[in-house]
Amino acid sequence: MAPIQTTVEGKEHAPATPSGDVMQRAQAARARKMPLIMGVLNVTPDSFSDGGRFLKTDDALAQARRMIAEGADIIDIGAESTRPYGGMQPVTADEERERLVPILSGVVSLGVPVSLDTMKAEVARWGLDQGVALLNDVWGLQRDPAMAQVAAERGTPIVVMHNRDTADATIDIFADVDAFFTRTLAIAAQAGVPRENLILDPGIGFGKTPQQSLALIGALARLDRFGLPLLLGASRKRFIDSVCPSPPDRRLGGSIASHLVAAAHGAAILRVHDVWETVQALHVKQAIADAAAALSERQIGREPE
Repeated sequence: MAPIQTTVEGKEHAPATPSGDVMQRAQAARARKMPLIMGVLNVTPDSFSDGGRFLKTDDALAQARRMIAEGADIIDIGAESTRPYGGMQPVTADEERERLVPILSGVVSLGVPVSLDTMKAEVARWGLDQGVALLNDVWGLQRDPAMAQVAAERGTPIVVMHNRDTADATIDIFADVDAFFTRTLAIAAQAGVPRENLILDPGIGFGKTPQQSLALIGALARLDRFGLPLLLGASRKRFIDSVCPSPPDRRLGGSIASHLVAAAHGAAILRVHDVWETVQALHVKQAIADAAAALSERQIGREPE
């Protein structure tokens, strides 16, 4: 994926990447349909899939190293659950920072860009002071009015995700997503966030029925009209259970299937829990396509004029 220069647990990787380079790599990934991989690191007790597993500093750092060794291009660290199906426990900015303090600088020091998954401008500003390269706002600049200002002041790339408080099966979800992102882009422009610093995430599972989530993955290319890199995170989400009943830790197949479809439809970044399996699937898919293309070229070359 990225040019390789250093080694972490047997995996060569680029050194810490400036924020601007994150966007350049995302645009390049969008063009070649080989997405960057964002590994999920939840330092929370209540995240839907792995809550509580990485609360201890050593466990969190070990998981970050593991994901980097497996091919993660970005580590996305969150200290407040944003689980889309209820049951999460909101925390104050102080509590969120308290969870991050023993972990964030250590993850930043590992040498890949770190994304901070937070809805709070106060936490985002603090995280940027610690070396975070990318912000990830699950309310697309529409929950904390100061978030856009932080991104503008720091010139920081930011993932803006579509969200709804509740799912509604009767709405046109594509129209809702379009209207949401149109508002987000207006907020960003007014605050002075460069358009080229934005990454759009349709928010799979957030305020959506399973059918709406499935439709958004399959029609992801509709968002190309905004001309911005797209992030998709379908990893272990409940819509998979609606197709094949399964708990979160048995949804690997559905996650990979969703991410392969998203990659084919232009996703620049995939946000995943299972890094190695996703990287393997993407590379095998590409190898199959390359082999088929090479065979076709040889066959054409043997045809008589």
